Parts: sequence; structure tokens; C-alpha cells
Amino acid sequence: MKLNIDFSNMNYKEICEFVLSLENVENVYDNEDKINIINMLLKDNRKTVQKLGGRMSKKIELKEKEIQRVRKMYDFDRSFGSYKYVAGVDEVGRGPLAGPIVAAAVVLDLKANEDKDLILRANDSKKLSIACRKELAEIIKEKAVAYKIFAIDNKEIDEKGIGWCNNQIFIESCAGLKVKPDLVLSDGYKIKNFSGLNEFVIKGDTLSISIACASIIAKVYRDELMLDYHNEYKNYGFDRNVGYGTEEHVLAIKKFGPIPIHRRSFLKNILSQNKK
Repeated sequence: MKLNIDFSNMNYKEICEFVLSLENVENVYDNEDKINIINMLLKDNRKTVQKLGGRMSKKIELKEKEIQRVRKMYDFDRSFGSYKYVAGVDEVGRGPLAGPIVAAAVVLDLKANEDKDLILRANDSKKLSIACRKELAEIIKEKAVAYKIFAIDNKEIDEKGIGWCNNQIFIESCAGLKVKPDLVLSDGYKIKNFSGLNEFVIKGDTLSISIACASIIAKVYRDELMLDYHNEYKNYGFDRNVGYGTEEHVLAIKKFGPIPIHRRSFLKNILSQNKK
């Protein structure tokens, strides 16, 4: 479009407000327009305005890199074949001393081509901030063709072992999807006794868009559950450690003893040390 902007008649505050507004008018200014705007800012006589142009340029460059990174994750999932429904499945909570193990299975529209349809920032959930994970979890649920979260509690972990439970939540979360996946991509290892087509992906939450999205909604679900437990059991720091064996958590177990959500099979060494 033909730009009708004269920055020379605007003060720095007005220019800042205009630049900020560009983020919310994607359909008004295309990339070529934005490049022209940046060049206008860089040519301005005011150094503060020039710096603003530099920051805007850097921001666009970073967004473009993010778009390309995420596109590769979509390409990765498509690379297994022309399947209609591909599910990614991942778990969180294999190692904690308390709480459930949780898995999520996610089916996305892998034909998404427009930048606005991509789930940007999707990555290994551990690499994202709490706020980012929460925001993305809502976006993923909204954009997913289907998703299912499944949990197994600490009692069943103690009865059947963490390995069996880890495998079972993969099976159950996939079985609970409202669409039957033609292919399931699992993070880390192949799903045992799974009746469908399955490929495992090492470090899948950094390579596969479907697995990354599964890891995010599983973690948000479990973290929020552990926060609820913190409100019930204040002494164990679940709002900070989400059940993992931090020094704070171990000391609390030794001082106050285990509670109903602890995995007794994980506490044998800690409790035996406490008896000495």
C-alpha cells in the first residue's frame, strides 16, 4: 500500500505510539510497508528515532526467525507421510516425589500455512516461562483439532511402577482423542503394546510441533494441579518444586513426614535416612 506518513511532523512519543500500534494491524501494513517505515525511521535526523527504527528492525528479524523455526517443526511432522491426523504425545512428572504423572496427546492442523495460524513460541515446555506456557496452552487448545490430557496418580505409580504408568498414559491420552490418529509421534521412546502406528522421536519436544504442544499443555495442567495441592499442604513448597525432590522438599518430608500424594516407592531412601 502507499504510505502516507510524515515522521518529521511527529514528536518522539507519537512515533513510539505509532510503531507500537503496528503490532496490532498486521493486515494493514505488510512486510514491505514495515521495511519502508523502518528505513524512514533510520533516516530521521533524531538519534532517538533512529534507535527506534533499529529496535523495530531487530524485532521483525527475530519474529521472522521464530516463524522459520516453527515452520520446520510443522515440516518435521509432515515428513513422516501424508497422514490426515498426526498426534504428538508427551509426559510430565516422571521423576517427582509427589503427585501424578501426566500425558497429553495433541492433533494439530499440519496444513496451516499462514503465519497467523502457526503456534509460534512452541518448544520444549521446560524452556518456556510460566506465563508463556499458560498463554500457549490456551492457544494450543483453541487451535488443536483434538487434544486429551490423562493422569495416573501416585498410588497407581506405587502399585505398578513408573515405567508402566509412563507407557500407559501415552496409550490412554491417544485413545481419548476425539479423532483417531493415523500416526502417533511419541517423545523419547516407542509406546509398548500400542495398536496404532507409532514413531518415537528423541528430543521430540524441540523437533515436532505436535509433541511440543503436548508437552506444554501437560505441564500447565500438572503445575496447576500441584499448586492446588500446595494450598492443601503448605509445608512442602509444591508451588515452587511441583513435587520434585528439591532440598526444600526433602527436608520437609523428613520433618513433617509423607502425605497422601507422595509416591512411597520414591521415598524409601529418604525415609530410611530419617530412621537412623
